[in-house]
Amino acid sequence: MNRIAELATVIDRHIVGTGICTTAIPHVSLIRADAPSTPTPAVYEASICLIAQGSKRVSIGEHSVVYDAAHYLLVSVDLPLVGHVLDASPEQPYLCCKVDLDRAMLADLMVSEGGAVPRTDLPVLGVYPSDPDLVDAACRLVALLDRPETIRPLAPLIEREILYRLLTGPHGPMLRHVATAGSHLNQVSRAIATIRHRFDAPIRIDDVAAEAGMSPSSLHAHFKAITRMTPLEFQKQLRLQEARRLMLAQGATASAAGFAVGYESPSQFNREYRRLFGAPPRTDIERLHATPEAAMAL
Repeated sequence: MNRIAELATVIDRHIVGTGICTTAIPHVSLIRADAPSTPTPAVYEASICLIAQGSKRVSIGEHSVVYDAAHYLLVSVDLPLVGHVLDASPEQPYLCCKVDLDRAMLADLMVSEGGAVPRTDLPVLGVYPSDPDLVDAACRLVALLDRPETIRPLAPLIEREILYRLLTGPHGPMLRHVATAGSHLNQVSRAIATIRHRFDAPIRIDDVAAEAGMSPSSLHAHFKAITRMTPLEFQKQLRLQEARRLMLAQGATASAAGFAVGYESPSQFNREYRRLFGAPPRTDIERLHATPEAAMAL
């Protein structure tokens, strides 16, 4: 059995039903879909996504990429993307392993390696041909779920190997910029973390910029260049996605969900929700309950 087929087998063994599930391994999630899904906005954490079976399209603005078992997706910073599964069925489900990037471990690897950080114009969202060494490492990482007692001592070692292979791969220069203090990518990444941490409260761009170590004008320009959104638009999307989750998973009403994420006006919440998700809150949630695959975010 080749390693990608083995990865599919291991993922299938450890995920019940459809959707995304966290695992006992820190930073590792498994995803399954039994049918193609509708385009769904979501914020993707900085991560590598390795599909073992099926395919998926993700987009940011007008930029769109497709990845499958022969290509992996690398997201260098948290990004607001629109994704949907293209190829999946009950007999041949979409199966994916997602590993979130540990920034501290990435920085430590860079220090160990040394060397200058090269200039790069690589995109923060990229798809690359499958790397047998990456697939092998991912397979070994997920297989630790078969023996939970091995996770604590071995998972960090395999995760470090995955990050090393990314740093020395085609996307390495971009990851080095993200992990380098003082770079615009690093500063925008910090701004994103600040907004995500308190997305349900009013934010002042001056405060976010100060925490990121940038001027407000520089933050606005570089933030939009990287995420295709302004900081306030990014916050709005975070609010609406969390409101959607509250209604879908916890049965919250539209008004309660809107208030919980920081909206004071129900009409404004309904209007902005419909603009992002294509339907009013109640209609959208009814559709998601009827077709669970439509809620696939990763």
